[in-house]
Amino acid sequence: MKKRILTFIICLGAILVWSCTHQIDTRDLQIAGNGVLQQEDGTVSLKLDKAECYNDEVNPSNNTAEWKIVISRPGRFKVWLSSATKDTTDLSYANSVRISLLDDNLVANPACDKIVQNSGDVPNSYFRADSYMGSLYFSDAGEYDLQVISEKIIAKNSGTHNTSPADDTKLMSVILTPMTR
Repeated sequence: MKKRILTFIICLGAILVWSCTHQIDTRDLQIAGNGVLQQEDGTVSLKLDKAECYNDEVNPSNNTAEWKIVISRPGRFKVWLSSATKDTTDLSYANSVRISLLDDNLVANPACDKIVQNSGDVPNSYFRADSYMGSLYFSDAGEYDLQVISEKIIAKNSGTHNTSPADDTKLMSVILTPMTR
């Protein structure tokens, strides 16, 4: 009997030591739905077509896109909004774009801060315009929910496909790039 108890205590101790020293690699995590993993270079690229989107038919400025993201290397990240546009002088966002992460909220009117010509991310007749929105801080590695609210978000299953001059700009993605010192 003493031998069994001693064996049980040794096994329990070994499991405890192993579990305390074993780190989970985020590449092994299985995340549901529209989950996005942080890339090797630290970037997180959130494509609108991979988001869970919700349309507000009464007030389109409340249209929402949400992603689950897994951060393996926490820190401060620059937040860029990427749009496809025909007019590189005016992105034609009628309202400010809101980006939320936990208690952090970024609110900005997208501007053409960087123009990317010949980008493979946008149709041929468009340019890619990246707008700096601010920065967000991830204190710990783990899974987070990020939300974007803008009239330029249109759910795939939505029947709303009006054509107007405002359609010259389309929201494509949100890009998080790690800040370095």
